[in-house]
Amino acid sequence: MIPRSYSEWRRCITENCGIALTKSYIEQRLEALRDKRNEHTMQFIRCYGEAHWRNVVSWFEKALDEAR
Repeated sequence: MIPRSYSEWRRCITENCGIALTKSYIEQRLEALRDKRNEHTMQFIRCYGEAHWRNVVSWFEKALDEAR
């Protein structure tokens, strides 16, 4: 399932994947996702599209705000 909202995305990350959205984890993911030259980021965009990539970046940014 591809999340369509922040709440779906957060549930997917924390419950389905069992990943804690710590400040450190979020910052690491944002650093990678914001680098469009990063091979994993390019692959993500190829697989899921630019619009979903933008959503995921914004969801990580929201999670970072909540983690502060």
